[in-house]
Amino acid sequence: MTTYREIVGKKIKKVTSDPSTGIDGQMWYNSTTGAIRGLAVLTATRSGSLMTTTRGNGGSMGSTRDASAVAGGYTSTANTNVTEEFNGSGFSTGGNLNTSRRALTGTGVITAGLVCAGYAASESNATEEYDGSSFSNGGNLNTARFHTGTFGTQTAGVAAGGSAPSPAKNVTEEYNGSSWTTVPATLSVGRQEHMAGGTETAGICCGGQPPYTTATEEYDGSAWTTGGSLNTARAGIQGSGIQTAAIVMGGSTPTRITSIETYNGTSWTTSPASLSTARDAAHNAGTTTSAIVAGGITPGPSYVNTSEELDTSTNVVTAAAWASGGNLNTARNATAASGTQTAALCAAGQEGPGSSSPSAKTEEYDGTSWSEQNDLGTARFYISGSGIQTASLAVAGRTGPGPNFATTVVEEYDGSSWSEQNDIPTAANGMMGAGTQTAAVHFGGISSPGGSSLTGTYEYDGTNWTTGGSLPTGAKYGMGVGTQTAALHAGGGAADSFYYNGTSWSDQSSSLLLQNNPVYMHYGGMSGTQTAALLAGGGNPSSGAASALTQGWDGSVWFTQPSLGTARFYGAQGGAGTSTAGIAFSGQAAAPPYANLTATEEFTPESTAANVKDFTTS
Repeated sequence: MTTYREIVGKKIKKVTSDPSTGIDGQMWYNSTTGAIRGLAVLTATRSGSLMTTTRGNGGSMGSTRDASAVAGGYTSTANTNVTEEFNGSGFSTGGNLNTSRRALTGTGVITAGLVCAGYAASESNATEEYDGSSFSNGGNLNTARFHTGTFGTQTAGVAAGGSAPSPAKNVTEEYNGSSWTTVPATLSVGRQEHMAGGTETAGICCGGQPPYTTATEEYDGSAWTTGGSLNTARAGIQGSGIQTAAIVMGGSTPTRITSIETYNGTSWTTSPASLSTARDAAHNAGTTTSAIVAGGITPGPSYVNTSEELDTSTNVVTAAAWASGGNLNTARNATAASGTQTAALCAAGQEGPGSSSPSAKTEEYDGTSWSEQNDLGTARFYISGSGIQTASLAVAGRTGPGPNFATTVVEEYDGSSWSEQNDIPTAANGMMGAGTQTAAVHFGGISSPGGSSLTGTYEYDGTNWTTGGSLPTGAKYGMGVGTQTAALHAGGGAADSFYYNGTSWSDQSSSLLLQNNPVYMHYGGMSGTQTAALLAGGGNPSSGAASALTQGWDGSVWFTQPSLGTARFYGAQGGAGTSTAGIAFSGQAAAPPYANLTATEEFTPESTAANVKDFTTS
């Protein structure tokens, strides 16, 4: 009998624990478990982050999953010009198209992309080029159309087929970075809503309709030839890749489907993985081993903003997610928060409806459950917190209704009890804070009903307060994280994010995503640092709408993350933890009667683990 060593040239190693990485077919003997084990390739899809805009029929750009973009499309009510980019973790807003349109197609990379064709008020011949931040107009197609197939690069692109409006076209045009030229080569089958990929001299298109087809054709720069047929005739396909390594995901038959197929340059193979949600007309980018499908149209039909990611590797990838933690003992909103995911502090808040029930209650979290501690000296809500569980600050806030509701009271917590300290110079509620008990910065807020949002910034050294640099714009009920000399402010009526360096604030010019209206980003919870933060929940005080949306900050842009299980606003002013181990608690529910919440949720980032399999000794 042939041995493993004879096949692979290696002995089976004896180990006491399984390796965390390796290659397909690697084997070992685990002396702890007494099993012969190895790594096996796994192909699977998993849920991803939400797009910022619900849409379908947009134009996709990007040759890899983790650096891709979608521009334009249809929101179920109107064409859009919005572009969003995917960074491997979530979606962020990019530069807008010059013309809103749907049923357009794209190609190229995220920093040198191309979109063309589509439907605005009629069939379009417009071309736009993307540089990673903005679009500029390029040369027009010779044939106006929509639902075409586009592949190649920004300076060597191909557009094949499409509808204008019927029958489906077989025309092919090539782009040189300036203008389109109609070439003699035509598709053997006129088609629309098909997949296309590859380069100007090694391209592929497949599927499409009418009628729904399995036909695949390959382009060599001068002619189209027949390739291997799809196993399932489909249109509205999500697809990507090159001529010798392509993938199609979902589509319609015309019933929307979940199946995935891969191409090796000769034939199509149905993947063991499938989409969890049947969809067509979605954004797609990547390779046969690493791809994303986002948005599109699901059965109903319904336009969606959900995404799924595909991985083929020896690792099992677990998506980032929120999970339920222990409930607070007292339901409340507008609390102060500090600490970490496994050692958090919740102080004060509003226990009842309206504004007449300020709370002095304090609770500590150990990663599993909350325990009640000694009360604050002054009951209040819309309070600002900073520090850690055993060395925390509770700053200012609101003590009740009436014209003089704001307070200057400051208290310190030592892990056992609260003690009153020197007051902050300006009475305010809805302030934001960052830092430690002995090096904190608190800023913004509002001092009277109907008054203007404040710009004041105050620094605390453990004893005294001093005035710091003013916020560029007034803000209240927003979020703050970081340190006294490296703080981040977001929301609270400000469209942009701001950095504090211990002296002055600087505008980061990065709009928040929530409800596509950053001006009304209030009452959320935030954890992390100046350059790596997590923002969860919040809402629009004008509409009373609460959100479950979660956003990450990487120091440059805000991007979507998996949503909270429970939509909430009037939440913890500051949150607790880090960008990869955050916690959200308290707040107010999204729907009438807007009940106060005890719910706690914990955030876990995306993780990977080796796909280990046991082998029999036979």
